[in-house]
Amino acid sequence: MFLLQYTEGICNMTMDSNSMTMPMSDPNPWATAMNNLGMPPIGITGQQLMPEFDPSLGMMAGINPLNPMMPGLGMGPPPLSQDVPVIKEIIHCKSCTLFPPNPNFLLEKFLPGDFIQTSLTSHLQDLPPPATRDRPPGCKTVFVGGLPENATEQLIMEVFGQCGDITAIRKSKKNFCHIRFAEEFTVDKALFLSGYRIRLGSSTDKKDTGRLHVDFAQARDDLYEWECRQRMFAREERHRRKIEEDLLRPPSPPPIVHYSEHECSQLGDKIKDDGKFPEAVRVLLTWLERGEVNRRNANNFYSMIQSSNGHIRRLTGEKSQHEKEVEEAKEKFKTALAGIVGQFEQIVSVFQAASKQKAWDHFSKAQRKNLDMWRKQAEEIRNMHSEQLMGIRREEEMEMSDDDMEDSPDSKDSEDSGVSQAEALKEENDSLRCQLDAYRNEVELLKQEQGKNHPMSSEEDTTHSQQLSFLQQALQGMQKQLLKMRDELKLRETELEKSLEDKQQLNNQVQNLKEGLQNLQNTHAMELEQLKQDDRGGEESANQTSEATVSTVVSCSQEKDGPTEKSPQSPVHSEREALLVGIISTFLHVHPFGASIEYICSYLQRLDTKINTGEVEALLSRLPCTFRQELTGVGASLEKRWNFCGFQGIKST
Repeated sequence: MFLLQYTEGICNMTMDSNSMTMPMSDPNPWATAMNNLGMPPIGITGQQLMPEFDPSLGMMAGINPLNPMMPGLGMGPPPLSQDVPVIKEIIHCKSCTLFPPNPNFLLEKFLPGDFIQTSLTSHLQDLPPPATRDRPPGCKTVFVGGLPENATEQLIMEVFGQCGDITAIRKSKKNFCHIRFAEEFTVDKALFLSGYRIRLGSSTDKKDTGRLHVDFAQARDDLYEWECRQRMFAREERHRRKIEEDLLRPPSPPPIVHYSEHECSQLGDKIKDDGKFPEAVRVLLTWLERGEVNRRNANNFYSMIQSSNGHIRRLTGEKSQHEKEVEEAKEKFKTALAGIVGQFEQIVSVFQAASKQKAWDHFSKAQRKNLDMWRKQAEEIRNMHSEQLMGIRREEEMEMSDDDMEDSPDSKDSEDSGVSQAEALKEENDSLRCQLDAYRNEVELLKQEQGKNHPMSSEEDTTHSQQLSFLQQALQGMQKQLLKMRDELKLRETELEKSLEDKQQLNNQVQNLKEGLQNLQNTHAMELEQLKQDDRGGEESANQTSEATVSTVVSCSQEKDGPTEKSPQSPVHSEREALLVGIISTFLHVHPFGASIEYICSYLQRLDTKINTGEVEALLSRLPCTFRQELTGVGASLEKRWNFCGFQGIKST
């Protein structure tokens, strides 16, 4: 009867006071009930109710006693698991006791089935749990209904204070209240108490009992704090994104310093340095755009610009080096591609040899099918690579032809280059002929293989026709290239003949100029004789001029024949200088008042453009007895003139 009374006291909270025949202030029934359930009799304060407790005397003999401090038996909620169903158990407080909504699990576990099927189970049936509302954002407040009428704020603090820190309790005159916690996760612990039956002390009065209903409550303070927290998270997210964007953004260029003498000197050193040149040029450009140049610092800017110009040669050399590397890479690629094409040719020839009747009859149908498929793939790849190689060669030939068109044979060097290019074209023509012969041989071999009486499928015929068409196209291209090369060779030969004709014409012109020079000398000699006849001392002057010309002619002839008795101290060193002395003497004799060195050189350059002023002036200065330099004019019109004094020089010498 004590167990029946205990279970009725737990489950039926609406029973009247006559149903509880045993006062709860006596700890002996509680200790006996806990002993029968396999728990040691321990009070709310933790002290042992029965000092002489023997677990073997209870109804749970042979089973280990339950630990009252395990999760679920204490005052806090047990850890929840999604796989295991939640089991609510009795919670003891100082001034009240909380009973779970359905304690059948204890009886079904430890009592016989016949005993549970009695009328006791009708009292243990519990109502279904009430539905909860949706959780508001940032909820920290809960609604608690079903409180006992005699419940106080201390009791509420005692029961729900175990879930977490409570900041406010708003109790209504009716049997409900609102509790606001400090943290959001404590609301879940408070919802765990929903459905529990509460009883104050050991009283069975209706005012001291109730069934708790805990639900989410919507509060403005919770919503405001949640919005503030969301805004803070948004600010942190924006700050984080900004930091990431700043990290990904390219760095801004450094600021340009203002012009000063010190900065200008440092910039001049940086411009000369190859590593710091780009940055220094940017600073120089900014200064020029700002208009920092004036008369005082113009020389500094000119020197910096000159230093910048000096880097052109370096950059050009780097560019040519990179172009050379590119050409080397192209050449390596071309050689590697040629080797690959050769290997593809060998593979294709292997497949062709395997397709002959001697070996073809020994393969099965599946093997023949695979061999056909592999041969087609190899031929396609071979054709693709060979077309690529031919394209590279065509590009090189076009580049060479463009270079040949740019070069024009204007001199002897151009003639030599034209001859070398013609030889190169002949060599290319020979190589192309060899390739053409090879292609023709391949075509003949393919035709012979096609004409043999061995079984060939339609696919093989199509592949052979494709090969024939490809080879015909290649032959046509080679023939076109040969015709083009022949035309270019003819053009080169015509250009070479034109250059030879131009050379002959130039030689004729040089011969004509020499003859004209000789005629001019003869005319000058005749004019000189006429002037001498008109002069007062015609006979003497004629004799003197004849002696002078005889002496010059004798000296010229002696120098031409290679004289061996010529004194090394003679001022005239060669036949050319002797001719110049004669021409200058004739010219100055016609100009009795003398002539400047520039006038004399301008006259001589008409005959020979290689004559310069220094050579003529040195020659005249070496013959002081024949030519004399005089100063004429006054002040700004002062001028140096050379006069012919050969007649006076003969008399004095």
